Amino acid sequence: MSSSPRSWRRAGTALRAWRSGQWTMAGAGALATAVLVGAPTDVVPNPLFGRSVPVQWWNYPALAVTAALAGIVLSTYVRRPAAPSSSAPEPPAADGGRLGAICGVLSFFAVGCPVCNKLVLVLLGASGALSYWAPLQPLLAVLSAGLLAEAALRRLSAETECPVTPSA
Repeated sequence: MSSSPRSWRRAGTALRAWRSGQWTMAGAGALATAVLVGAPTDVVPNPLFGRSVPVQWWNYPALAVTAALAGIVLSTYVRRPAAPSSSAPEPPAADGGRLGAICGVLSFFAVGCPVCNKLVLVLLGASGALSYWAPLQPLLAVLSAGLLAEAALRRLSAETECPVTPSA
């Protein structure tokens, strides 16, 4: 048995076994993530928020990838109904939940307006935000998506692990 907490094969098997409830939750989670990250950063246009710097072309795919992966991670928390002939307990929750939450925050900073971020403004000033922070944002988006994919891979891999029951 592999000691790695992740496996592409097990993750694929888990996705193929998902039922409509899990896919519905993944879609709802993706939509919620798109709104929760996209609205305050004004990548999703809305009357409540604005930006001083125009949305960049890469903000849209970064938000889409973040939303899709976050939806998958969120859906791994949906309890699956046990098969009628199965009395085996569900596998223990895998790590990846905290990683997913951290990635959501990272993606918010990645697609946000560089001069609208108060923390960045205090630390770097407006010219520093545009000169130093803005060029780092696409890298932060890639890092966030990569870590979110890792969280999804770990969570999905755990869904197909065979639980080990202690012997009496």
